[in-house]
Amino acid sequence: MQSYPRDLIGYGPNPVNPHWPGDARVAVSFVLNYEEGGEYSILHGDPHSETVLTDLDSPPAMFGERHLNVESNFEYGSRVGFWEILRLFRERNLPLTIYAVGMALERNPQVAAAIREAGYEVAGHGYRWIDYHTVSEEDERADIKRCIRVIEEMTGTRPVGWYTGRPSINTRRLLVEEGGFLYDCDSYSDDVPYWTTEHGRPHLIVPYSLDNNDSRMTRAQGFDLGEHFYTYVRDSFDWLHRRGAVMPRMMSVGLHNRLIGRPGRIGALERLLDHMMAHEAVWFAGRAQIARHWIAQHPFTAQAA
Repeated sequence: MQSYPRDLIGYGPNPVNPHWPGDARVAVSFVLNYEEGGEYSILHGDPHSETVLTDLDSPPAMFGERHLNVESNFEYGSRVGFWEILRLFRERNLPLTIYAVGMALERNPQVAAAIREAGYEVAGHGYRWIDYHTVSEEDERADIKRCIRVIEEMTGTRPVGWYTGRPSINTRRLLVEEGGFLYDCDSYSDDVPYWTTEHGRPHLIVPYSLDNNDSRMTRAQGFDLGEHFYTYVRDSFDWLHRRGAVMPRMMSVGLHNRLIGRPGRIGALERLLDHMMAHEAVWFAGRAQIARHWIAQHPFTAQAA
């Protein structure tokens, strides 16, 4: 290949100092994925049922019919899990970024109202929670626009961030072409933001995490207990906080209503929040806050890309 599209070097041996507010050692960003009601289902015009991120392990797709067990797993998230997680964060006055699937938000105006009342940032998570690598460029472009419109109408604020989760090769280019975004999160390649110009103009990436993520409760190499989630994410935080004395970084934690919101797991999240809050030099921030800080402190230069 004349031009290799991947960046395997990053900041290399010279990591950038983020200069987080208050000289924080680590910026902690909690993300709640709101997907319930936007997943694969024949009710949504799809040919088959959803197959991932439920307590059914990895159920095979059911073609041409509903998978009621999968559907009710998702329903727990919107009926119960969301409200349990919301309570924990509101009690502690902690920021939270919502990755919102447009169709899911449309189906639960009470959730949209609660998010708006809490003042949480809402980032786009696709109009559907599906694998966009199988979707045409034209349809994906339309879904991006539709997701933006739904979030703005239901929360009062246009999303400035984006995370598809199951993106296509076109996703980032379509976001850059759409404009109006400060950042996207469809990367797991670093512990701090970075700039890219792969689609013609500077675009900021705020990397996400699949290891500090309750989705591992549904994966073979994952967490069997809430305590496993707590221990792993606590250890990640402790390491970053300790190393942050000389090299501050960012920590993303991914949550799902139907997973961590279960009674046998929610206590682990509660303990995690309290453990982190007991430390000094921690900046709890939404992802747009992190993006705006990075843009101000580390604006794009040709050397930064």
